[in-house]
Amino acid sequence: MEAQPKTIQVVVNKPRVEVAITIQKTDPKLLDELVMTKKTEKAEILSKGFSVNVIDTKEAATRNLQTNDLLDRSVGVRVRQNGGLGASVDYNLNGMSGNSVRVFIDGIPISTYGSSFNLNSIPPALIERIEVYKGVIPAHLADDALGGAINVILKKGAKNVVNASASYGSFNTIQSNFNTTFRAEKGFTVKASGFYNYSDNDYEVWGKFVYNILPNGRYEYIRAKRFNNMYRSYGGRIEAGYTDVKWADVFLLAYNGSADFNEIQHGQFMTKPYKGRFTEADAHAFSLNYAKKDFIAKGLDFNLNAVYSRRNEVVNDTVKWNYNWNGQPALGLYGDPVLSPTGAQQGAPTINHITRNVLSVRGGFNYNINEQHKIIFSNMFNTVDRDDYDEMKSALERTFQQTRDLQKSVSSLAYEMQVLESSLRTSLFGKYYSQSHEMRNPVIVNQNGQQTVVEDVSKNTTTTFGYGFAGSYFITPEVMVLASAERAVRMPSDGEIFGSPGENITPNPGLRPEISDNLNLGFRLGTYKIKKHNITVSASAFWRNTSDKIARQANDRVNDAIQTAPFVNLRESQSVGFEATLEYTYNNRLFITANTSKFNSLYKLKYDNNGNILPFYNQQLPNEPFFTVNANAQYNFKDIIQRESEFNVFYNLGYVDPFYTAWLKIDSTRTPAQMVHDLGLTYAFPGKKFVLGFDARNVTNRQVYDNYAVQKPGRAFYVKLNYTFGNF
Repeated sequence: MEAQPKTIQVVVNKPRVEVAITIQKTDPKLLDELVMTKKTEKAEILSKGFSVNVIDTKEAATRNLQTNDLLDRSVGVRVRQNGGLGASVDYNLNGMSGNSVRVFIDGIPISTYGSSFNLNSIPPALIERIEVYKGVIPAHLADDALGGAINVILKKGAKNVVNASASYGSFNTIQSNFNTTFRAEKGFTVKASGFYNYSDNDYEVWGKFVYNILPNGRYEYIRAKRFNNMYRSYGGRIEAGYTDVKWADVFLLAYNGSADFNEIQHGQFMTKPYKGRFTEADAHAFSLNYAKKDFIAKGLDFNLNAVYSRRNEVVNDTVKWNYNWNGQPALGLYGDPVLSPTGAQQGAPTINHITRNVLSVRGGFNYNINEQHKIIFSNMFNTVDRDDYDEMKSALERTFQQTRDLQKSVSSLAYEMQVLESSLRTSLFGKYYSQSHEMRNPVIVNQNGQQTVVEDVSKNTTTTFGYGFAGSYFITPEVMVLASAERAVRMPSDGEIFGSPGENITPNPGLRPEISDNLNLGFRLGTYKIKKHNITVSASAFWRNTSDKIARQANDRVNDAIQTAPFVNLRESQSVGFEATLEYTYNNRLFITANTSKFNSLYKLKYDNNGNILPFYNQQLPNEPFFTVNANAQYNFKDIIQRESEFNVFYNLGYVDPFYTAWLKIDSTRTPAQMVHDLGLTYAFPGKKFVLGFDARNVTNRQVYDNYAVQKPGRAFYVKLNYTFGNF
């Protein structure tokens, strides 16, 4: 750049003299527009080559949406829930489900915090963003997430603000939360948040899965309300420490406490309603979070997150009568109440106390060799010490506790590179997995004519390796291609090995690790900006070849008295499919997103031990929805009623193709097609400190099914208030 000559006179009369010089170009030109761009955190994550969705929670925080609702509308994600608010949840990412998909809170497994602190209870207002990795996951999430990972990033902004919200709606549902952050000038920081959720969950159910058995044995199909389905949870989190100081970017000590009460309406299927079966749980977690850039040496970043928690759960089931869907005792042929053949609603009577002491430590180093090259090391260590004590066992059995211990360690080493002016980005990584478990059960045996207790001991240790890569290449700034592949490993979880009475899961200590070869190929076009129009298109194809897939055993014949099932290894399976997303914005007022996912998840073991072709070879795995479509639209109106106000209108459509819940493809195991329409409104008053929201869910009152054809709530309405104030 050439400048016009300019002469100035400087008087040097002190050690330091500052002079301001303004120059002009020799050929100055006026610019119509100057645009400065910087990648957002979302764009940075999307550009690293992984098959990933990044979900923003800003708009959802003002509406009556749960975190699981946001996930269920994201491409390639299907949330599987056994009922309404508080019901147990599974996540399906492109055909991989259950514990193949790990859920993290800021990189720490959410299971550490206990069942009462889950994605049902954490409101979007407390979340900065949600990262959904499908198939291949980055090295910094050092865990055995074979099918993918959901990483929830909680809000960390050090703003002296308080945000609170409360909502009320159908089925006597109350949801409320608050969060606040205070930071002093010298870095002392305090953060606090809390939530309270309640619902009767007494929504109406009907159809081929809802019937009473009459005294003469005939089926009476009825419409009935769920009557043993109440849910309540509450919790809080407080953090204190220092942020953005010389010796630490983050140093926070935290306590997280939560509790819940959950009535259980039925077992794995809806065929037998329960009454009086419920769980109570609480958890107390203490954590340390430390992070420092340029730790010890320039370019060396260090992070450590350690959590110790004590989790308690009680499964209570002592009611001895069978019940029908009217909430009344079932009657026999002579009009007498029918006793449960096992003595309780599900199996033998139980008041089972389960105590877990959990330690989870994640630490790692990032070494930035220069702007183009980085080395990442991360380790996740997790240990679970579980004791079971059942008040309903005999006095002799109660003298010995059931103990279960599990230890797991996952270490990862990765090398990241950016070359060709950051157009090409690659990540190569390797992982080492190690897990051991021990289970001790007291068993009564008869020795020399006397009853005595002996311990049945089961032990196992497993180690293995995994590896993979991810890469992206920007052909132009708006055209990116990506690829990722991984030999992934997933160890069985403590609930799958030791069982989970509250979820009707029986033990299976012989489970083997699940191993999968994952491949993703995709592209991303945009964002293309044409005057007031913005368009982005992305698509990817995926292939998963899995050995010893761990899945809940599917039962073709439902036994009303026993609705428990273990997790088993399915030997060989394969998932192949694609997903696509279209995003369109007009004038920053109209926002439209549409996505679809289609895959085949097939059983690939062809022969039995005798060389005969297995009947289920090449068949779709049961209880796996394989074709979904989601579309949503939002329009923003300015200055409605008042100046500086905003009025937003939302619409969402969700479609799920029919699928079967068992290997036997008959009408009673077929879950029909589902199409759901949701509407929403929000009004932000001037200053946006006060926001009023209204949501109408499933406005056409369609039957909506989920895990094992369990019916979800029908038409429902909710109103929500949000208030924010700050500068204190």
